[in-house]
Amino acid sequence: MQAYVNEKCIGCGLCVSLCGDVFSMDDNGLAKAIPENVPPSTEAMVIEAKTNCPAVAIETTGH
Repeated sequence: MQAYVNEKCIGCGLCVSLCGDVFSMDDNGLAKAIPENVPPSTEAMVIEAKTNCPAVAIETTGH
């Protein structure tokens, strides 16, 4: 699975608080995801972040 943060991000930080191994905040205060595949041990947390993102800014591929 890969995770992406699209242009709808509002910088709330929810994804970072739920899954800091995959998401972080950039210099502009918006979220970004690691460029490589999400470790299997964090996939459930990524899905939780995607489901709860208030801006619907998280996209995933491969699952």
